[in-house]
Amino acid sequence: MGQSIKGLKNSLESKSLEHHLHPYTNPELVADIGPQIIQSGDGVRVTDLEGKTYIEGMSGLWCASLGFKELELVEAAVSQMKELPFYHSFTGKTSEPTIRLAEKLIEISPNNLQQVFFCNSGSEANDTAIKIVWYYQAAKGQAQKRKIISRKGSYHGVTLAAASLTALSYAQEGFSLPLDFALHTTWPHYFQNSHDNESEEDFAKRLASDLENLITLEGAENIGAFIAEPLMGAGGVILPPKEYFGLIQPILKKYDILMIADEVICGFGRTGNMWGSETFNVCPDIITCAKGLSSAYIPISAVLMSKDIADEVEKQAVRLGQFGHGYTYSGHPVAAAVALKTLEIMEERSIIDHVKGLENLFLERVSDLKEFDCVGDVRAIGLIGAAEFIKPGTKRTKLDPKHKFSTRVVKAIQANGVIIRALPIDAIAFCPPLIIEEKELNEMFDRIDRVLPEIDKLAKTLT
Repeated sequence: MGQSIKGLKNSLESKSLEHHLHPYTNPELVADIGPQIIQSGDGVRVTDLEGKTYIEGMSGLWCASLGFKELELVEAAVSQMKELPFYHSFTGKTSEPTIRLAEKLIEISPNNLQQVFFCNSGSEANDTAIKIVWYYQAAKGQAQKRKIISRKGSYHGVTLAAASLTALSYAQEGFSLPLDFALHTTWPHYFQNSHDNESEEDFAKRLASDLENLITLEGAENIGAFIAEPLMGAGGVILPPKEYFGLIQPILKKYDILMIADEVICGFGRTGNMWGSETFNVCPDIITCAKGLSSAYIPISAVLMSKDIADEVEKQAVRLGQFGHGYTYSGHPVAAAVALKTLEIMEERSIIDHVKGLENLFLERVSDLKEFDCVGDVRAIGLIGAAEFIKPGTKRTKLDPKHKFSTRVVKAIQANGVIIRALPIDAIAFCPPLIIEEKELNEMFDRIDRVLPEIDKLAKTLT
């Protein structure tokens, strides 16, 4: 019958260690414990090669919104593979699913957006958005408007330009990043970054003032765009403070600075609306999206841009002879077909209504974690949330980073059958597939709750 599962596991582990450089992984640690090989998935659960099944509380990487065995998406891919397995979008060529997906994205987007450019990942989408900003500004005779403002603590990807805007040290250290076009304004994390007795509204006003001061210092004539996740994802699942975007956007308009909404995590129902921009009243000139666009079944991302930007880009491309940007797989027909089917399923099954129906329970279960002394703050909206750890007995003092506390928490929770993620601010994130049912959601948090008392005891012993 061939090699045993045990033998196959060991063989695959050794081959992975020998040949596979894992992203976001400490090579020494993975060498000690070996990689975990996920073998199969079904609904909100995945099973590893040893046969242990887990609730996937992170949708993989914030992305498998329809779960891990949606056969309609598989069938959409197979059908398109048989019809046209690949074609490109260069020199005016394209395919039917690519056209229909572009049309559909504009149909469901905020009403000032008109054109779509396809990429393969969130990082590529954000790099493309930056290039489009530069192209647009140059077309308007403002080529010097090259600087892009991001926020401290933000995550926008790891390609060169996107990683320059990502304001997390692990994405920049060792890579000679950030590049010099990137600026970073104040971290909008009310729990950690507010002054004592400062209201959320006053905190938001301070952030807006900080932004305007940065613009004045650098010169508005040098700044092309401001990029923000409606809700900060990998940087900590940080919700914007009250009135934040309502204060930020008039400043951007005042100084003729474009607004890019990074919807890579927030888009396609995660916050209880199709777009995080709808949830937090953001009116972007450009939207970048990925992840939930195809429920992660196949790589695809997109950049949506306003009519004004699209018109200027097209005029500049005519002047220069072509729009000199693109990827071999931009608008890949199989990826487009899967994305179209994903959006169709979301509509047919009322996935966003399902999220809205669960969000109160989700918030309640996340909020209940606040009863543990080591949890300083909790936050959630739609089906995305986080619990942030502190030194027990303090208001918001962090445990010493040497303890790698959130990593320990994640390991303990995984041992109890739930996969979640540690965040760089010593927090854990929750982002289950949007199809999760009430019973499964309760089971996920029941398993987490069973671990937290021991974690609480551990926190009290750490100095």
